[in-house]
Amino acid sequence: MAGRSFMPERFVLVVQLWIHPGQEAAFDMFEREAARLMARHGGRIDRAIRIRPAERARDDASTPYEIHLVSFPDKVAWEAYGADPETLKLRQKRGEIISRSALMHGREAGPY
Repeated sequence: MAGRSFMPERFVLVVQLWIHPGQEAAFDMFEREAARLMARHGGRIDRAIRIRPAERARDDASTPYEIHLVSFPDKVAWEAYGADPETLKLRQKRGEIISRSALMHGREAGPY
């Protein structure tokens, strides 16, 4: 694109997360640990948006607790994060905290 310096496109994920009631503090600790492990593989949570409680109350089942924009240098790095023994260990706690998640692969768009 004109005016934009070439930078390799990162592997981008949009993640929606629903948590079990009362797990807010545990979720925050879980996500800090996940972010630490992602960084080991060049990944990061670029943006985390917590949905306002009033919005979630309207339809708790369909409205996530939080939405993340996550990126890794490439798909190989994302797969390495997923296979990391510490990530696998962390996933054992996941079901106690996170009731549901939805993951979509995306790519950068814009600027608009």
